[in-house]
Amino acid sequence: QVQLVESGGGLVQAGGSLRLSCAASRRTFSPQSMGWFRQPPGKEREFVAAIIWGARDSRYAESVKGRFTISRDNVRSAVTLQMNSLKSEDSAVYYCAAATRRADLWDTWGQGTQVTVSS
Repeated sequence: QVQLVESGGGLVQAGGSLRLSCAASRRTFSPQSMGWFRQPPGKEREFVAAIIWGARDSRYAESVKGRFTISRDNVRSAVTLQMNSLKSEDSAVYYCAAATRRADLWDTWGQGTQVTVSS
């Protein structure tokens, strides 16, 4: 079973930037897609961004379009999330996820990394 390891979370002021990374424990890992979800305090987990591994097609939640960018690193079987112009409502635990059998079926999850945006 492949494991996903996130890094890069932390505390940042509103308007600042953070970069999250997620690496698979197996370099030969080739999922259907990888993405990021987040769970704000007291709320449900929500979709943030995803990238289709073979097509390099990416999708974003409306709330982050134009501010966040997801990209992949083939060599490291990793995915990054560049977050710019951060807002207080972006504060959440961010989870990396992979869909190994079907592009929209998220079956592998990381442990989560905290992002806190101070206003």
